[in-house]
Amino acid sequence: MENGVLSLVNFEQLNKQYNKLDVYQRVEQLYKDFDAEDIMLTSSFAATSAFLLKVFSDINKAQTIYFIDTGYHFKETLIYKEYLTQLYELKVVSIQAEPQKHELTKSTEMWKTQPNRCCHYNKVEPLRSVKEKHKIWVSGLMKWQTNFRETLNIFEQKEEITKFYPLLDIDFEGRDAFIRDHHLPFHPLKGRGYNSIGCSHCTVPGEGRSGRWNNSPKTECGLHL
Repeated sequence: MENGVLSLVNFEQLNKQYNKLDVYQRVEQLYKDFDAEDIMLTSSFAATSAFLLKVFSDINKAQTIYFIDTGYHFKETLIYKEYLTQLYELKVVSIQAEPQKHELTKSTEMWKTQPNRCCHYNKVEPLRSVKEKHKIWVSGLMKWQTNFRETLNIFEQKEEITKFYPLLDIDFEGRDAFIRDHHLPFHPLKGRGYNSIGCSHCTVPGEGRSGRWNNSPKTECGLHL
């Protein structure tokens, strides 16, 4: 693999191998197949982020977790982030947009008229410099969440980085069962009907991701496309 790009053969072999493993085995195997310094993990500390964070905490507490602080998170999300950080002894690094660009989205309420541009400034761009330093990007996406995510494999190529989705085939019931069985804390807003949680001005209660970018065909912030 060069610059985070796997060959087609590598992808086929890895997906075949990892499809047979459970979530813990997948993450353990990841550290055998790739150097730890090449692995990048992001978390939105959203509805049920505790699942993936618990797994990584059990396997490698030294793993850095990048949190994109958009400046628009619910206060409950920031409280949840601090709680999970302490609970699992996580190594969390927050990254933010360029101040001028963030202020532009704020002063123009860009999320109302140009939601894709707002997400690009506050989410996509801040992560770019971090991505350049890594080869594998770990994310907690699951197939059942959107039509786009249903098409993914455990390993996918995205531009110059390889995406790794260890939770991809976990269904809705399996996710919540894991959280209950391991006594993991849900996001405070989940009990109020928020099943997918992003920025406060773009999120309302709803099933699945239906509460994101309400009344808009938008279903992804752009990070995973």
